[in-house]
Amino acid sequence: MSAPATGPADVEDIPMTHRQRIEALVGLLLGMFVAFLSSTIVSNALPTIITDLHGTQDQYTWVVTATLLASTATTPIWGKFSDLVSKKLLVQMSLALFTIGSILAGTSQSVDMLIGYRVIQGLGLGGLQALVVIVVATMFSPRERGRYQGPMAAVMSVATVAGPLIGGLIVDTSWLGWRWTFYVCVPLAVVALMVIQRTLNLPVVRKKVSIDYGGALLIASGVSTLLIWVTLAGKSFDWASATSYGLVALGVVLLAAAVFVESRVSSPIIPLHLFRDRTTTLATLASVAVGVALFGGAVFLGQYFQIARGYSPTAAGLLTLPMIIGSMVSATISGQMITRFGRWKAYLVAGAALMTVGFGLLATIDAHTNMVILGVYLFVLGVGMGMTMQNLVLAVQNNVSPANLGAATSTVTFFRSLGGASGVSVLGAILSNHVTDLIAKGLSAVGIDAGQTGGSQAGLANLNELPGPIADIVRGAYGDGTARIFLVAGVMAALSLVAICFIKEVALKTMSSDEERRAEAAAAALASTEDTQPR
Repeated sequence: MSAPATGPADVEDIPMTHRQRIEALVGLLLGMFVAFLSSTIVSNALPTIITDLHGTQDQYTWVVTATLLASTATTPIWGKFSDLVSKKLLVQMSLALFTIGSILAGTSQSVDMLIGYRVIQGLGLGGLQALVVIVVATMFSPRERGRYQGPMAAVMSVATVAGPLIGGLIVDTSWLGWRWTFYVCVPLAVVALMVIQRTLNLPVVRKKVSIDYGGALLIASGVSTLLIWVTLAGKSFDWASATSYGLVALGVVLLAAAVFVESRVSSPIIPLHLFRDRTTTLATLASVAVGVALFGGAVFLGQYFQIARGYSPTAAGLLTLPMIIGSMVSATISGQMITRFGRWKAYLVAGAALMTVGFGLLATIDAHTNMVILGVYLFVLGVGMGMTMQNLVLAVQNNVSPANLGAATSTVTFFRSLGGASGVSVLGAILSNHVTDLIAKGLSAVGIDAGQTGGSQAGLANLNELPGPIADIVRGAYGDGTARIFLVAGVMAALSLVAICFIKEVALKTMSSDEERRAEAAAAALASTEDTQPR
């Protein structure tokens, strides 16, 4: 399907001044803050939500996975549309969609309803996580972009810290309840929409672009099928069963069909020609591993602190501060150094190495690890995160033309989100199976048959209803079992380190995407004029 060509741009094609770009950046950061706050504010409330709605460990995982999956599937589409219509309009649409999903999620009466509404949140999140980066790349050159990584990292860090704290405070306040973790961001979203409306005035460069809806559907279907297999295998059906083999085969066939379609259409969702570039290919591989490690590992931190260690949701949010502070500080310093010297690879390598070490250290924790030591481990992990996340995208954006900026940015973001969605499901399944085994062993050690009433059903869903001794066994199982999550995440971080080491460093450009586009247009106009001159 192709979009019709349109008339003149809505906004006069005049370069934005530095002041206008900074004002627009403020609006974008406010929108990013609302998105991150809305995402993280639920993290520490999830154990309470799942218990209140009588959910299971698998459902706990899918409350997170549903948002990641929806955002993953739609990120490339948002990126494609950014080359077609107003980026400003798309940012506003994605923010509005995310807000509507948040309001609906607050009305959930069951975990299944919550998962469905979290999908709507994910649709908006897919736009925000791609479009904000694309718009910033349009306004600022790769060389000067490092200067603004600090504010971006600060916004992400403040939202990441404030979210769990506000969520914990809401859950701990009896007259509010967990539903307000979804409602509280609505006023902020309205303010963000107003600021973006007033400040963001990029010219709309319209062109005829074909949207590969078939490829998008195949990619989403294939990924969803494999995620369903990972989540349900071992519980609803055996790993070695006809259902299991069938789901794997269906997922592989759908993804293979997606690759075939993407190689044939004129404007694919994920342009395969981008992977001819070594930097893009290696950065994409690293992004998948980083997504698995970060999303998969961090999602279960709140559960560890609350279930295994017995902290309140508010305290659980405070306990993640070392990781957030480390991320904010390292992102700010590395960004400033990149802008000053124009070198970026060393920070990527160091970041991936520290992530690997951080996850390796966290793989040694159990239900009784000293909290000070645990804080040091989280700080190491946070420092690695701050130097890795944005710089991977920067490396790719520096290597592509303005015409491919949206597609390249959304592709890298897509694979990072894909890794996150897969990581949450895979690691959630690993944790669920491991915890079940540990609970059975714990019950057996105290002379309780796991098949007895209160034994076979002991778990997260009925934790508050269990007798004290059995509840302690469940909490200990979650504490000891979480280390395996971080071990797998550490392996994925190590893979990202290997990929990053092979990336070739290219000097950062000194023109923004918008400036490059203008220069190319001027050169083309000059060449056309020279061709028409009489010889």
